[in-house]
Amino acid sequence: MFTVIAVLISYLLGSVSFSILIAKWVKGIDIRSHGSGNAGATNTLRVLGKGPGIAVFLLDIAKGVAAVWLGVLMAGGDWAPVLCGLAAIAGHNWPVWFGFKGGKGIATTIGVMATLALVPALIAGAVAIASIALTRFVSLGSLLFALLTPVFVWVMGMSMALLWASMIVCIFAFVRHRTNIVKLLQGNENKLGAKKG
Repeated sequence: MFTVIAVLISYLLGSVSFSILIAKWVKGIDIRSHGSGNAGATNTLRVLGKGPGIAVFLLDIAKGVAAVWLGVLMAGGDWAPVLCGLAAIAGHNWPVWFGFKGGKGIATTIGVMATLALVPALIAGAVAIASIALTRFVSLGSLLFALLTPVFVWVMGMSMALLWASMIVCIFAFVRHRTNIVKLLQGNENKLGAKKG
């Protein structure tokens, strides 16, 4: 019962879209109608600038961390923290407060996976950052992070709960980035630092 309550709260927490709230507060706009149309940190950076973009990134990470700890404190075990983390990511992607139209969940995923599996997340994150620095494609770095995290979780022999969580997170990321994948393959993807709309 505590697990169900914790998962529900985590979903509702994940549904708090900081990019939408901050864009409304700073400029009185719906971020989903500007730039790439995505309610996330990268689009906030492009549309509103560094300050709001960094704030959204950190707050989205924080809600992923909070969701995992909610699972630890309310229910414990291997699966409750994992399920709470996944619920927060699902909430970010499909937020109940904002018509189920949210972001792509990468910052929240970073918070969740860094809390659940710090070392695999750090290694995957280092590769992702290097990729972004070299190519300036945030989407490519995000996909590499999502893809490599389960690989390192498996290589390091971590629990099945963490392996399944990282694999589901990877699927989430690729589904949410499907248009970016097409753009990357066609050479049309936006680079970091390029403004759009």
